[in-house]
Amino acid sequence: MMAAFLRCIWGPRLRRIHRGTDGSPGFYYQPRILEKHSDSILGWAYILWSVSYYTSPLLLLYCYRKGYIVLSKIVPAASYASLLLLVLTGVACLRGVGRWSNSEYVHFVTILEETKRNNTAENKKRLAAYSFDFTHWPEDFIWNEVSSQKDRRLTKVSKTGVPLLKPELKYRGTTDSFVGQILRFPCHIVSYLMANSFGRRMLYPGSVSLLQKAIMPMLLQGQARLMEEYQGKRAKLIACDGNQIDTVFVDRRSADSERGAKLVICCEGNAGFYEVGCVSTPLEAGYSVLGWNHPGFAGSTGVPFPQNEANSMDVVVQYAIHQLNFRIEDIIIYAWSIGGFTATWATMTYPEISALVLDASFDDLVPLALKVMPESCKGLVTRTVRDYLNLNNAEQLCKYQGPVLLIRRTKDEIITTVPEDIMSNRGNDLLLRFLQFRYPKVMAEEGVRVVREWLGASNPLQETRPTRRTQIQGAALYSRYEVDDDWCTSVLQSYKSEHGGQFPWTVGDDMTTDGRRQLAIFLAQKHMKNFDATHCTPLPSYEFALPWSL
Repeated sequence: MMAAFLRCIWGPRLRRIHRGTDGSPGFYYQPRILEKHSDSILGWAYILWSVSYYTSPLLLLYCYRKGYIVLSKIVPAASYASLLLLVLTGVACLRGVGRWSNSEYVHFVTILEETKRNNTAENKKRLAAYSFDFTHWPEDFIWNEVSSQKDRRLTKVSKTGVPLLKPELKYRGTTDSFVGQILRFPCHIVSYLMANSFGRRMLYPGSVSLLQKAIMPMLLQGQARLMEEYQGKRAKLIACDGNQIDTVFVDRRSADSERGAKLVICCEGNAGFYEVGCVSTPLEAGYSVLGWNHPGFAGSTGVPFPQNEANSMDVVVQYAIHQLNFRIEDIIIYAWSIGGFTATWATMTYPEISALVLDASFDDLVPLALKVMPESCKGLVTRTVRDYLNLNNAEQLCKYQGPVLLIRRTKDEIITTVPEDIMSNRGNDLLLRFLQFRYPKVMAEEGVRVVREWLGASNPLQETRPTRRTQIQGAALYSRYEVDDDWCTSVLQSYKSEHGGQFPWTVGDDMTTDGRRQLAIFLAQKHMKNFDATHCTPLPSYEFALPWSL
């Protein structure tokens, strides 16, 4: 009885009991009065602690100026803090008493304890009927469970097993000297502080705990939909850096459909969660889906720095291959916005992946970071991004050889550097970098010019219906440059049959200027499609399509 009581005190918060396979309806857990009020007190204490943590620099400055940071005042303050901690411990015990008197919670915590002792499929199935704090969920897959290191296909691995991102190239010169490094040391300190304080939180606002607490009801509703309507399977993955990654898998293979046999791994945006994010798009389109949350988002632990993001994506792909038993050739990566970083990293690291779809993504973070920061901080912002938050999507995309589709939002207000100017959309630069790598001869000066002309065919400033205008001007460009789809396809197929499919291609080297123009417009139209919407508008399932493949 004492052990059961202690489990009730330190056990996780129970949120929902999902709908059963027998058709019994799901419902939110209703705590008793004692548990409800004590839990509310602990919740407010957590909020106050979070606010104090984020405002601690200002609080310390205020206390210093008021003369509070002296030994004679610190000792009484520590005594008050100890008393407060003792009171909160008592409140936690009262919460445990409330839980102990609730048969639903006692039943849940008993199943949880049995599953921790004996992690069988039957126990895991019983535990999956509950939604609770994910930190208490048993482990389902660990990054090093793969039998042989060769099967992992990692490009480079550190001594601790952590896959390494490619370091930025350093320019030779006086800045590499010892004196130069000493002079730049203060800048490194400032960059580190910027990245680890407001920089990371501005880039990934979804990792802020107060925001997560505010949207928790919406997350629970989305999670219940995945679990109860789609029979989703939740799992905890352990990445090579020790972070716990919260995932959900919806299996459509039993539906006996071609789409259900394909797995779409979804990479969310900087404030997106699989519970309410882009997972719904391929899900409604009929595909099997694997969603995951960034480190520090909802049930995932850690902080979303680029290395941690790559580690998380690695264990998600490994889980899909070795635990869910999907062939890597049947995996599609779909990403929205900042999720393009992990998506391009995955296709770069696992080149056998079937296809890549990037929605509202960008080429590089630096121009977007400079957009929201003062001009006077340009050098410092660039250094901070390159050293700590380097999301170099275009560079990683060019290392993937498979089919790619880019979706550009014609009213995107987030990844444009000039408001309401579609030509400042960084998705344009992503397309140009991609085409210039794969088809350098086609994308010479004339090729770049006509592709830019095609990209500017829809401008919200000039037309209230940009989608219709895109169709009209796209047809006009095709007509003006006499683009023949059959001819372009035959040229590319002929080149591939003679030289193989490894990019970059030298097709267009012995071609007329008119021929290169035709190919440039043809390739741009095949690799990018427009969607008449703002950045955060959910992509409808009918707009989700697999990339063009020759």
